[in-house]
Parts: sequence; C-alpha cells; structure tokens
Amino acid sequence: MSAQDLHITSYVRIGQQGIACNGLAWHSFEPGAPLPDALAAAYRALEPAYPKFFKMDLLSKLGWLGVEALKANGWQPGAYEPASVAMVVANSHASNDADLNYWESTRQVPSPALFVYTLPNIVLGEISIRNGWKGEQAFLIQDAFDATQLLEYVEAVMATGETEVCIAGWLDVWKGTADGFLVVIEKTKTGTALPLSAAQLMNLYKEEIWK
Repeated sequence: MSAQDLHITSYVRIGQQGIACNGLAWHSFEPGAPLPDALAAAYRALEPAYPKFFKMDLLSKLGWLGVEALKANGWQPGAYEPASVAMVVANSHASNDADLNYWESTRQVPSPALFVYTLPNIVLGEISIRNGWKGEQAFLIQDAFDATQLLEYVEAVMATGETEVCIAGWLDVWKGTADGFLVVIEKTKTGTALPLSAAQLMNLYKEEIWK
C-alpha cells in the first residue's frame, strides 16, 4: 500500500520536558526530575489504574505512556478489531538500558524481573497486553531516526489484508534520557489528518514544542 493512501491522524512526542500531543504541550515534567520520576508522574496524571506499569523497564514505560497519551487526547482504538492494529517502532539503543541494569543485578542475585526486559520488542508486548492488540509488529534498530525506512515497513504492514491502523515511531531510552515519538497511521482520512510521507514524519519528529 502506498503512503498516498495513508494518513497520520494523531501523534505524540515525549522528550526531556514533557509530553506533547498533536503539536501541543500536554504534560510537563518537573525540571530536573530523574526520568523514572518524570514518567511515574505522567502515569499518575493519566490515572489509568494499571499497577503493572511500575514493574516495567523505562523503555516499556515510555511506549506505554505514549499510547495512553494518544488515547487520552482523542484517538479511539476501540473502533478496530484487535488483529487489525499493528505496531512498527525503532530506536538506536535497543534494550541496552535494561541490559545494563540486569548486568548490575548479576553482581549479587540476578533479577528475573529485569531479565524479562532485555529485548527491545518487549515494549510492544506490554502495549499489546494493555490494549488487547494482536496485529503485526516490528522493532527496528537504527543509528538515528530514519523516517524513510520506517515508512517502508509501515507501508508493508498496512498492505496486509487485516491491518487497518499502525502505531509507528521511535522509542529510545539511554542514560537517563528519553526520546519518544509515535504516530497513528490510518487508512481512513479525517478532517485533521495529515498526509503521510517520510518528510512529514521527520518534520513531526523534529517539531519544537517547548520554546
């Protein structure tokens, strides 16, 4: 399926200063707050009553919060069958943040709770469990955000007969910093939809929210 037949209907950006949805600041982090505290505060602001969140690694928390923020700002995935929702996400550090924490735990007693998160695609699993999604999934490792490659995967996934919507973007955590960007890509065009292209993805990823 060509990008000309697809549309960006919602997007979220998570950086060092907070969470923005559809180009507008939505939740600001406390200045200087460590990343675990900042993400926990964002979770409490959402009030989702999902205590498993606190057992996740930071990468999973980042992706999980991104999808929850999309839903809180108007996206309604309930309109789709579970098998029709796909996800294609990339980053540059894989699960290195969780890997390092697990390695540190082996100095005493290896932690099974940390070992669970030593694959980057676990974030997609956590999001799927939360939402009951069963569609196609892919996690890419890139040197930096590569909108062209991401778009190629999205087009391939959306071309499968059952897929109607794809969550795509970038989720990266390393050394206390987070870089999150997710877009909702759908076949149905709405009044606020943006045309899908590699340039559009890059522009949204680089969009300056806090000035």
